[in-house]
Parts: sequence; C-alpha cells; structure tokens
Amino acid sequence: MKILYIYNLYQQPGGENLWVESEPELMKSRGHGVVTYKRDNREIRNFTAWQKGSLYWRASWSRQSYREVRELIRRHRPDAAHVYNTLALVTPSVYYACRDEGVPVVQTLYNYRLVCPAGTLLRDGRICEECIDHSLWRSVRYRCYRHSAVQTASVARMLDSHRRRGTWTQAVTAYIVPTDFMRRKFVQGGLPAGKIVVKPNFHEPDPGLRESADGSALYIGRLTREKGVDTLLTAWAQMPNAPLLRIVGDGPLREQLAERVARESGGNIEILGPRPHGETVAYLKKASLLILPSEWYEGFPHVILEAFACGVPIVASRIGTLPDIIQDGTTGLLFEPGQPADLAAKVTWMIGHEDETRRMVQNGRGAYECEYTADRNYDRLLDIYQGAIEGRIAELAGAESREAIRPPFPEGALWRKASP
Repeated sequence: MKILYIYNLYQQPGGENLWVESEPELMKSRGHGVVTYKRDNREIRNFTAWQKGSLYWRASWSRQSYREVRELIRRHRPDAAHVYNTLALVTPSVYYACRDEGVPVVQTLYNYRLVCPAGTLLRDGRICEECIDHSLWRSVRYRCYRHSAVQTASVARMLDSHRRRGTWTQAVTAYIVPTDFMRRKFVQGGLPAGKIVVKPNFHEPDPGLRESADGSALYIGRLTREKGVDTLLTAWAQMPNAPLLRIVGDGPLREQLAERVARESGGNIEILGPRPHGETVAYLKKASLLILPSEWYEGFPHVILEAFACGVPIVASRIGTLPDIIQDGTTGLLFEPGQPADLAAKVTWMIGHEDETRRMVQNGRGAYECEYTADRNYDRLLDIYQGAIEGRIAELAGAESREAIRPPFPEGALWRKASP
C-alpha cells in the first residue's frame, strides 16, 4: 500500500507537529510506500505585506497546494491520502486535488478546528461552545484566533465557505479522532457520524516499567489557566501532609506560579520549568503519581500513555476526553475539574491505598500493552485505509460509535475497579 501524507506544520512546534511524523514512520517501518506533501507556516514570515493580507482569502483555497498535490498523485499513484492540519497554507483545496485524481481522503482531527476557529473550544480560559451552538461568526466578536478579529474572520470564513460547499461532508472519505468524546463533539458540530472513526494515539518506544518511586507527585504540561495549575496549587495548600510536587513545563503563568509557590508552599513544590524529553521521563519514572488537572477539552495527552507504560498511576479531571482514556478506579482516579478539595481528597486516597493503587498501575500497563502500542495502532490504521479504499468507513465508524475505547483485556487480566 502507498499513502500520500499531507500536512501543514505550525509556526510554534507542538504535539501535533510531532504526531504528523509518527504515522508515516510507522507505515514506512512496516514496508509500505510513503509520499509526503508538507508546508510550513514559517513560510509566512517571509511573505510581503500584500501576501500576508491576502491570506484572508487564500486560507480557503491554495492554487499552489492543489496543483502540487495533483502532480504528486500523478507521479506516485498512492492508494489513499492522509491529511492532518491544513491551516493556513495547505488549505482544503488538497481534498479536491485528491478527489479529482480518484484518491480517497482520510483526515485526522487532533483539535476542534472544524467546529471552532480557535481549535480549542476555549475562550478566556473557559470552555466555550458558542460556535457549535450558534454560529462560527461568534468567534470574530471574541477575536478567538490569535486575538485578532481579521485573522479569526479569515478562519471562520474558510470553515463556513467549505461547510456551504459540502467539503466536510463530501470531499473527505473518513475522519480519525483519538477519543469518543471528540467524535461526539464533531457530530454535534455537524460532521457525518458515519465518517468518523475513533483511533487512539500510540507510544513508541516502550519506556518500560519503572523500578521504584520516591513518593513525589508530578505535573507535566503548559502553565496556563485552562490546564488547572491554580487548582493544583490550591489543592496542595489544603493537604496537611502533601507530598513533594514537581511541576515540569513552561507558559505565561510561570512567574505568577513561582511567586505563589515561594509565598505559600512551605518548600514542598518545585517548579522545574521546561525539561528535555528524556529528563521529563526520568521524573515521571520517579513519581508516585501523575496529576492532570485540566479544565478544558484536551485532545489526547501523550503523557497519559507514557504514564501507563511506565506504571505511574494518574489523578485527572473528569472532563472532555480524559474519562475516555482513564477509567475511574481502574487505571486512575478522576476528580471534578476546578475543585481543589476533590483533587486533594483523591491524591490523599491514592497515597493511602497502596494495594489498590498497585492494581491501577497493573491495569494501566495492561491498557498500554493492549491498546496503545505501535503494533496495535498499525492494525487500526491499516484497517481505516482499507476501509476508505473499499468504501466501508460507515461500517468502521458504526462499530466505534457503539462503544468508547475500552481496552479489551484477555481473560484473567487485572481489570478490577478500586473504590476511592
């Protein structure tokens, strides 16, 4: 099988930029043909003022991308195309280039862009679904994309024009989303349920189970309001015998949090700032638990898979995709988002119940081995490509819509639920 991968890199590197490399590498490692069409938003830095201004119109259609993708297809004759981000240079024109050459299109959705110009369903640090419930043009009022009315209008115009044209319903053969929650949100936003298949992310290489823990708790992520870091610090202040909390990451709240820690923590919180991936994994393997206090709709935090693989139990918010991935009392504990007292209670319970926590660790490792390895992901991905080529995506989407992603453990596995 030969697959054409199409993606637009963001100017600021992030998780999506890493993911778009992983699946082509996975297919290549299994002996399949891989062709790549890639554009990079850093190209915009060299645009003239006129070119930057014209992006308002060009975000909907790129003659260059349309022409170059058709030429690639004619030269390499791929069996299917797999598209990731198209904003702002690739544009949805590539769907039509594939259609005009008879190549089915699979589109991965790692964020909520098709129903929210900001891509986050978040405004001013809080959940916002106005573009789903009302109109995409609500985003312009709030300057949701890059805090600019003009740039937000450009994205809203692109999304709206392709809705009217039927691009999202007719020009894309299949959509991939990593969780059932995301699937429900896109169906609510108007995408056809029969085209959306749930396929979770994967982690490779296997970091292996950690050998011991030092009693610490760990947070890894951006230091922003929606990530719940204020709730995290408040919870720690409410715990009489709180363990050492290490915070790895950077963001606009870093200085504010550092000042608060210096003023309130009593020395049991360390803000370590950004760390290389290898060092971050080393901290993860030391930790007795990982905390995800998010207060927004995460996509699929990769750190969950690393924690499962390393054998680190998780305490996470009961919001968005997180309950799809973490089973409460089985592979971790869930608390109510924005509720520091509940977070403190769940952390305290986990620290005080070693046997139950050990079972969660075993279940998390079992979930990783059953669902989140490269081999398991390859099987799923290949099935989706075959389904797109053979016209049976509705069958795959129907199967996924009837059940959330729950690891199908073999008989006798430790899939037991604790009772916090």
